Amino acid sequence: MQILDLATLLVCVTAALAFVNARYWKLPASIGVTVGGLGVSLIIFGLVSLDVPLAREVVALVRGIEFSDFVFQGVLSFLLFAGALGVNSHALWGLRGPVLTFALLSTAISIALVGGATYALLGAFGLDVSFIYCLLFGALISPTDPVAVLGMLKQAGVPKRIETLVAGESLFNDGVGVVAFAVLAGIAAASGGGAEAHGPAMSAGGIALFFAQEALGGLALGLFLGWLGWLALRSVSDFVVEVLVTLSVVLACTAIAANLHVSAPLAAVAAGLLIGSLKDRRPEGLSSHERFEGFWHLADELLNIFLFALLALEVVVVRFSGQSLLLGVIAIPLVLLIRTISVYLPVLLLGRRRDFNPYTRRLMVWGGLRGAISVALAFTVPAGPERDLFLVMTYVVVVFSIIVQGLTVGRLAAQASGVDEGKTLAP
Repeated sequence: MQILDLATLLVCVTAALAFVNARYWKLPASIGVTVGGLGVSLIIFGLVSLDVPLAREVVALVRGIEFSDFVFQGVLSFLLFAGALGVNSHALWGLRGPVLTFALLSTAISIALVGGATYALLGAFGLDVSFIYCLLFGALISPTDPVAVLGMLKQAGVPKRIETLVAGESLFNDGVGVVAFAVLAGIAAASGGGAEAHGPAMSAGGIALFFAQEALGGLALGLFLGWLGWLALRSVSDFVVEVLVTLSVVLACTAIAANLHVSAPLAAVAAGLLIGSLKDRRPEGLSSHERFEGFWHLADELLNIFLFALLALEVVVVRFSGQSLLLGVIAIPLVLLIRTISVYLPVLLLGRRRDFNPYTRRLMVWGGLRGAISVALAFTVPAGPERDLFLVMTYVVVVFSIIVQGLTVGRLAAQASGVDEGKTLAP
């Protein structure tokens, strides 16, 4: 009955939070559910301290949820696929240079700078944490969460070219960040840090081979499965079959990627973009374009809300301390400053050929939300004091990102919407 108990807890709590938010708070769904979930978690903390048996049972149920498995083997591929379906693949191809530059170069800059800053910060507090573990923190906190970012873009109404750039960068830097995390975890294992091996022996050649296998292999798998789905959708005109085909593509991306040791997130993105190109080019090729989009929009919204509710509830299993909370608070401006640097340096590199107006740059910085992916990666850090510390720091940064940045980014989006779209990213 444990699976039923867990599912009941998650669905009932999520439904209650979503209802209260829609009825009273009227915040964006993901933000409202996160705020409400954190409130529920605080109440549970109080009841546990009072030794209330029911509260202890709830904590035990939440502890039984493998959050990283729920994210990476459950909802993430569906959310990325749905997000990629909503991106105009032809417009994204026109911005492939900036998108790949931000996804690769910005992520690499951010990982290095966050890792170095974290190492210095922890050293200043007298904490002896190896540099490779600090780079692991940089890898898990640097990628912007496409789930949070895409949700923000849907409500912001920014010009399409800005939306395509920000969405594309977020979709791809997520996959790059996960691969970088796996590489660094392998280096930590090879250096005797006690980590589980996440990759091959980490020589320079091994790192390059592993990165190519994960990233390029994931893209190749997604393109192949997306092509099969594309062929199937072209030859049928039945809504139920169309939904089943796309569901099978997503599940196959996740399952096969796990067995081939390639990136499932990148596979889901590639498949979604390829199938989305059929939807953009030949909407009449689907039995019902509106019903097909409606299904994936509903799936996206529901899974998104479940994910953020569980993200908030998982707080009850984290070991907080005054020092770790303080370090998390200090990490907020550090991560934002480094995000600014990692965005502006590529802008300088690309500025000779493309004109990035100030609103685009600011939106990429402040709209680079962190979310459930960062927390899921933090849960996979090998058990020990480093994981407890990084979990707390990650939670603090993520909560600030979702609530503060998520509630205020609309102003930047409104300013960006007033900019002439043709001048926003002139080729």
